[in-house]
Amino acid sequence: MTQAATTDRFVAEYHHEPAAIQAARQAAQEWGIDSVSPAVGAQLALLAAAADAKAIAEVGTGAGVSGLWLLTGAPEATLTTIESEVDYQQAAKRAFTAAGIPSSHTRTILGRAAGVLDRLADAAYDLVFIDADIASAAEYVAQGLRIARPGGLIVLAHALDHSRVADPTQRADETVALRTLLAEIGQREHVRSTLSRIGDGLLTLVAPRD
Repeated sequence: MTQAATTDRFVAEYHHEPAAIQAARQAAQEWGIDSVSPAVGAQLALLAAAADAKAIAEVGTGAGVSGLWLLTGAPEATLTTIESEVDYQQAAKRAFTAAGIPSSHTRTILGRAAGVLDRLADAAYDLVFIDADIASAAEYVAQGLRIARPGGLIVLAHALDHSRVADPTQRADETVALRTLLAEIGQREHVRSTLSRIGDGLLTLVAPRD
């Protein structure tokens, strides 16, 4: 095993996942849902805590793994989470209940993200997490910048598209669109951003304050 692989394994095993999230992950695997890794989940919890988040929006509920991590970091927050698949949404609701999350702290919305996001209020969320179809990433990030409060965070999962973004020979439409989005975001002077290799790539933005 290479030194890099050894380090990656050490980091992956560093993060302890609570039992309730482990159960949600198991349910996600049964549905074939690609949930965020424990390392990404721990990062989300850290960001939610650092932002002292009271209102969180999530695009892509899945079986509730990422939502539970976000609420681990900000247990007093209200999570508004969007999912287009009713079976996934029901699995997430069961996971939230099993974890002891009060029903008043979760707002699950069934529908296509593009339509639902249009109905969310401007500058209303402390953190916006996006884990949905990469082909729509640019649209979701734009909506995230709109609904995040000034100084709020927008976090995009799978920002490296399974390492394809870093390979210029990969020319699939969604990969090129994501590569273009990252380049464009990096050039915006009024938007602070960082791109991490964690998981499949995590892009984090700070919404402009003016």
